Amino acid sequence: MTRKRSLSGIKPTGTPHLGNYFGMIEPAVALQETHDPFYFVADYHALTTGRDPARLRQASHEVAATLLAAGLDPARATLFRQSDVPEVQELAWHLACVTGVGLLLRAHAYKDAEAKGAANELSMGTFNYPVLMAADILLYDSDVVPVGKDQLQHIEMAQDMAGHLNALYGNCLRRPEAFVRPEVATIVGTDGRKMSKSYNNTIEIYLPPKKLRQAVMGIKTDSKGVDEPKDPEGDNVFTLYKVVAPADKVAEMAARYREGQGYGYGHAKQALYEALEALVGPQRERYAALLARPSELEDVLQAGAVRARAVARAVLDRVRDRVGLPPLPR
Repeated sequence: MTRKRSLSGIKPTGTPHLGNYFGMIEPAVALQETHDPFYFVADYHALTTGRDPARLRQASHEVAATLLAAGLDPARATLFRQSDVPEVQELAWHLACVTGVGLLLRAHAYKDAEAKGAANELSMGTFNYPVLMAADILLYDSDVVPVGKDQLQHIEMAQDMAGHLNALYGNCLRRPEAFVRPEVATIVGTDGRKMSKSYNNTIEIYLPPKKLRQAVMGIKTDSKGVDEPKDPEGDNVFTLYKVVAPADKVAEMAARYREGQGYGYGHAKQALYEALEALVGPQRERYAALLARPSELEDVLQAGAVRARAVARAVLDRVRDRVGLPPLPR
């Protein structure tokens, strides 16, 4: 039986953090057991904000190494760099030609800039970001897209754009569905907001043990003392612990919170640190070894690009035929 295809990507604008890990990387690795996985390093998207070529190259390798260290198997998964499949830019143009400006005006990035009075300062790359992201999703006949809750709008926009093109030219693009695990829909950062590089509240996945513990100990909590009862559901440490630890340990921490009685936030943070270290410690060594061998990372990315382009060209030929363009040159 043919497996459904899963697809997702990470923008290389910094070292991957726990929000990336639990929102996309962990579910992406899990899906390789049941799906045909296509995952990419979204370096075109990084150009909307990044202006450092050397850092972009390094960050792209960091994303690839993170996925591989977390268990992505290049023999079963197609891992590639977005810019190594230039067909995505042509599909973005086809989608742009059938997408109304009104849809893009509802995009989160534009609405946020508008609320800050900075809409006129946006680059066209940022304004058209949802179109390129839709092309990323639709170019590979993907069925399932593992994302965090905050990325759902992009999937919905891709569905809308595929619908517009299909309505005009016939059924030439597959309509994907989002895959969101409710328990990790949004990962909180050290300040209680969504974990994001833009908020400077992230915890990098493969920090050395001492720095990882320092980051965990810096998570914001209220001022309740060791012997005071605490509400676990309103606490940032517990919210992260629920994502990392097994159910019995989560229930135990919740009970200790409610009792108080000698159990403070320092104890909870130590438990969170230990759970994180148990998870990422073995991966950290693999990550460092992969980064030390950039030529091997390139081999994986290039092999993935060959497989990805074969699928992309078939989909784009289908679109070209429907809209009246000749096949891509061979």
